[in-house]
Amino acid sequence: MLTSVLSFTPEMAATVTEYCTKHSNDVSDNMKELWDWTVGEFEDADKMSSPLQGATMKFFAELIGAKRILEIGCYSGYSALAWYESTVKTQAEIVTLELDPKMIAASRRTFDKYKLNDRVKIIEGPAQNSIETLTGTFDLIFVDANKDGYETYVKQILDKKLLSPHGLIMCDNIFARGMTISTKSNPYLPDKVRPYWTECGKALTKFNTFCRNDPRIDTILLPVFDGVTLLKWKI
Repeated sequence: MLTSVLSFTPEMAATVTEYCTKHSNDVSDNMKELWDWTVGEFEDADKMSSPLQGATMKFFAELIGAKRILEIGCYSGYSALAWYESTVKTQAEIVTLELDPKMIAASRRTFDKYKLNDRVKIIEGPAQNSIETLTGTFDLIFVDANKDGYETYVKQILDKKLLSPHGLIMCDNIFARGMTISTKSNPYLPDKVRPYWTECGKALTKFNTFCRNDPRIDTILLPVFDGVTLLKWKI
C-alpha cells in the first residue's frame, strides 16, 4: 500500500469504525451515557467526538501524563469528561473555553452530573479573549472550536508560550468533512451543511499552511477521524 488512506463508502466506514472501537480500549459508562444524551439532545451532535476518538484522547492524556490541559471548545463536556477520567493519577487541572450559551449550560450540566467541578474550570466568552487571560503552561491542548479561529488560537498559544516544552496540541476536524481537501471530495455531505463546511475548509487550508511554515513547531496531519493535526515545539 503506497498511500496512507483507505477508500471507504459510508457503510464500510461505519463497519471499520465499529471494528476499531471493538478492538480498542472502551470508554466509561459515564462517557457512553453522556454521548447518548448529547446525540438525543442536539441536532448538530455530529460535532462531538466519537467514542473511539474519546478513547484516543484518553490514551494521549495518559501517555503524556498531563498535569494541565486546555481545550478550546467544550460542546457538551464530553471531551472534558475524557480528560478528567484519564488524569486521575496526575489530578490535572482542566481549563475549557466555550462561547455558545446553550453549550455552556450543557457543559455545566455535565460537570455537575459527573462531579467534575473540582478539577474542571470553564471560561465563558470568545476564545481569543480568554486565551489572553491564561498564564502558565499546558501539557495537552485540544483545539475544537470555530474553524476560522484555529490559526489565531494556535498563534496565541505559541506566542504566549502556553504549551509546555514537551506538550502536545491536538487540532480536530482539519478535513472539514473533506472540504479542506476538495469541495468534490465528499458527495455524501448533506446539502444543508455543505456551505458551512466549505467555508471551514477554506479557513483550515490556510491554517494548515500556517502550521507547516511556522519555524517554531513540528506538525503532523493524520488522516484519522475528520483529520487531526498534532503540533509540538520543534526540538
